Amino acid sequence: MTWSGPYRPLFFLADIFPFKIQLHKTISFIGSKINFDRYAAPGTVIFTMTQYVSMIRAALILHLFIIFAHSIFSFANAAAVQEHDFSAAKRTLDDYIAKGKLAGGVILVTKDGKTVLHYAAGMQDRETGVEMKEDSLFRIASQTKALTSIAIMILHERGLIEFDDPVSKYIPSFTKTKVLTEKADGSYESVPAKREITLHDLLTHSAGIGYGWGPDKSEWAEAGLSGWYFADRNQTIQEALAPITTLPFPKQPGEAFVYGYNTDILGAIVEIVSGKSLQEFFATEITGLLNMTDTFFYVPKNKASRLAAVYGATETTIMRAPLPANAANFRESQGHYITGPRKAFSGGAGLVSTASDYGKLLNMLLGKGTLKGVTILTPESVATMTRNQIPYIDTKSYDGFGYGFRLTTSKDTDTKGQVVEFGWGGAYHSFYYVRPLDGVVVVYLTQLIPANNLNDWDEINAALREALHYE
Repeated sequence: MTWSGPYRPLFFLADIFPFKIQLHKTISFIGSKINFDRYAAPGTVIFTMTQYVSMIRAALILHLFIIFAHSIFSFANAAAVQEHDFSAAKRTLDDYIAKGKLAGGVILVTKDGKTVLHYAAGMQDRETGVEMKEDSLFRIASQTKALTSIAIMILHERGLIEFDDPVSKYIPSFTKTKVLTEKADGSYESVPAKREITLHDLLTHSAGIGYGWGPDKSEWAEAGLSGWYFADRNQTIQEALAPITTLPFPKQPGEAFVYGYNTDILGAIVEIVSGKSLQEFFATEITGLLNMTDTFFYVPKNKASRLAAVYGATETTIMRAPLPANAANFRESQGHYITGPRKAFSGGAGLVSTASDYGKLLNMLLGKGTLKGVTILTPESVATMTRNQIPYIDTKSYDGFGYGFRLTTSKDTDTKGQVVEFGWGGAYHSFYYVRPLDGVVVVYLTQLIPANNLNDWDEINAALREALHYE
């Protein structure tokens, strides 16, 4: 049936009602001319002029109601976004860029699953004149740890591992480990560990394992273990980590918070238990399911032009980091993320991603393990990850540490001790957090190493907190 002219609102009736008006002859609306029942065959449903006018009036009222409701809904959405004034946060980032303290950066904020700020500023690459974009790629370093911890939780949900399992169950060389202790005269000696290291210890950085920067750092460096960077290795991560149990660790298991190779070892365990590389496990169990299409250990050739350049802070400005071939320290270079061997998948610090992709991961955690109908973890697993797992250890400036995240707890009388925020960051001067009670996710990405205690994040975060109405 063709509807036109002033009677077009009858379209809505046809769409809404679960039946169709059967007429013997197609009714044509041309201006106000209507062919009526004199053409109708016996048994056909007939409407009088009064009935048609009533139908048109009802359709018009319905049409106006739909328009009104849509307008109210759109206004409410716009008001929700405008409620938050992010001009101070954006201005702060712009100022640091204008002063030559940063090349560029991206800020992402979501509230209750909706993006309320996605701001790219400055340059992705100053020397080639490429502007920073919302989909620019960043080396996220230790933000990788969140995905590896999630992978461990997936294996736990499937009954393949237990948190109190000794690491030696999967890597036998961990059966007996050593600890470096200081003697009264200031010298050091290696003593046996008091007990075996467990997966729980690794998840909470309480295994006593560092990054090889202690008093015996030369021995660690000789074993190829000095810092978190593995992208240059023509080895698997299991091969690269193999010498670690020949070296003494800084602290006894379960006695101190020591940041180090813990999550890389967990990544190796994921590979051993699952029979997949960490890259494949992430792709099939996490990033692929969440549509994180720009998250990978090594940048595909067709996306290389989106990788932001690395810069390093000096006393007065920033300098472009050298290519790996000209760098004394690969960590402070452009790295091997495009041209490297692509063999070592570092669960501690190996990924490249975007603000948008990482926001999807965090919103999955905010959603208690589910994002847009896709479930990665159970709510119980997310609760376990975001609960203080080492109350018996001083976690320094944090209120506690869960399975992969530093925790901030409420100081208010009514909610004292409740976790109000969890998050972490990366060595290239990136930061993120989730505030479950506020429904907020924040991601801030730059590429600056060393950062020399640059205060940009503290200032930007303070502005974001004011805009979002929490402390």
